[in-house]
Amino acid sequence: MRIGLLADLHANREAMEACLEALQQAGCTRHVFLGDLVGYGADPGWVVDVVRAQMEAGAVAVLGNHDEAACSPPDAAGNLRMNADARAAIDWTRKHLDPGQLDFLRALPLQVTEADRLYVHANAWAPGQWSYVASRLAASQSLAATPQRLTFCGHVHDPALYYTQPGDAAHFDPHPDVAIPLLPARRWLAIPGACGQPRDGNPAAACAWLDTETDRLTFLRIPYDHERAAARVREAGLPDALAQRLLTGA
Repeated sequence: MRIGLLADLHANREAMEACLEALQQAGCTRHVFLGDLVGYGADPGWVVDVVRAQMEAGAVAVLGNHDEAACSPPDAAGNLRMNADARAAIDWTRKHLDPGQLDFLRALPLQVTEADRLYVHANAWAPGQWSYVASRLAASQSLAATPQRLTFCGHVHDPALYYTQPGDAAHFDPHPDVAIPLLPARRWLAIPGACGQPRDGNPAAACAWLDTETDRLTFLRIPYDHERAAARVREAGLPDALAQRLLTGA
């Protein structure tokens, strides 16, 4: 089976559509959504509805910090920890989701285990505290917190792959369209990158897919109409910096 992996969709319809099409072309028959379905972008309701339909067909989705913020009161701690642009986007998002969509987000689990895989938005050691796996030390801490051989997470908007070795986990930056064998003697943590708001200087949407039969992982970068997505952000009255970020990928 080939499983599509998407993280940090951030209400970006154009990016999500492009990634789903690319994953379908790659032969994926099932998807995992690694949190932050909403926030920043102009189409939260559309994204939530698509993920909900995918889950009815067997997909998996986990809760992200922006999802939690959107279905929490404005003065909740998670909202207050966000920067001004993120808070403004969450306030806007909350007003553009209906009660059923908010209930859907509220019911998402923090993590899901399946076979030898863990799916989580932030990390395995404290998934509801939203700390980042942004270093070899943090990757080691996350890998040590779960017995699962493979961990897939988001939250960090740059693609990355870590694996166990003596000392801190090893890290490398994956190249798109190169199948990586996930050797069984190692344990792995993969971050597919952000579908809806890349931050590595490349505006192309990021995602990945796992072949469970060959135990190979392939990262993808998918060009999409990011200028249209940025225009939609501006048309919605969201902070201009969020549109600019889509244009530059930074």
